[in-house]
Amino acid sequence: MKYYLGATDWRWYNYLSGRTPEDVNFWRPGGQTAFRVLEPGGPFLFKLKSPHNTIGGMGFFAAQSQLPLSLAWNTFQSRNGFDTLEQFRTAIQQYRGDADRNPLIGCIALTNPVFFREEDWIPAPTNWSNSIVQGKTYNTQDSVGAALWQRLEATVANYLTNVPTTSSNAFVVAEDTPQYGESVLRKVRIGQGAFRLSVTDAYAKRCAITGEKTLPVLEAAHIRPYASAGPNLTTNGLLLRSDMHKLFDEGYLTITPDFKVEVSKRIREEFDNGKEYYQYHGKDLLILPRAVNNKPSALYLEYHNSNIFQA
Repeated sequence: MKYYLGATDWRWYNYLSGRTPEDVNFWRPGGQTAFRVLEPGGPFLFKLKSPHNTIGGMGFFAAQSQLPLSLAWNTFQSRNGFDTLEQFRTAIQQYRGDADRNPLIGCIALTNPVFFREEDWIPAPTNWSNSIVQGKTYNTQDSVGAALWQRLEATVANYLTNVPTTSSNAFVVAEDTPQYGESVLRKVRIGQGAFRLSVTDAYAKRCAITGEKTLPVLEAAHIRPYASAGPNLTTNGLLLRSDMHKLFDEGYLTITPDFKVEVSKRIREEFDNGKEYYQYHGKDLLILPRAVNNKPSALYLEYHNSNIFQA
């Protein structure tokens, strides 16, 4: 099993370690490079920099994207590690060495983060170099990676004891070395911020219906509502322009299991309008995730068709 040690900003760690967030944004001030090291569910460890030089906790990789700073804040709020957007902006500007108020930054959504008490901090592995800027990949199939993971698993298990394992939001990581980490990884659930980021990335930052790619007006929509036991899974999500999202949530439009748009006649009946929306009726979704396992689930689409759509 592969996992990752990420060099961690102390302010971020110190702020979030006193809280119990469902997910966090492990941001990177430069937004040029996508994080493709781990598969969803892969463990991501927090490597505290000198003088600590220890592992202070971990989360589970859920999604990544590159977003303008303002949208990263809207997605995660204080789960970026700061009380306010201005504090967040100042930290990013310091790292970047410029005065750009809304730069593109790297966002790595980590779900079910755990922050160890200081007495549980784990020394960094012997082959970690202080010259590492971002992080390093480890594997349980080699001696250093296996030894570290065994120690880590015993520690993490004590912090995850109250996480339910039967939730519909749970996802299980397929492991090539099941003797390591299985009991821990089965307890991972995706949070709201990670859901938004995963849907944004899956749809290549474009509205599934219109193709709109102006990020500030795009929103991650649950197909089966979260309040009705809809899970935070990419297969239960659509990236929609904000007006389309509103109409979808209120049942004025839906998506069929074969990915066609249906627009309710009630828009015309109730508002004597709707020309903008009826042009999409009967058309295929313009944007779908490339990965088959990220496409909208027929089960959730059928639920929306039957329980929310107002034909």
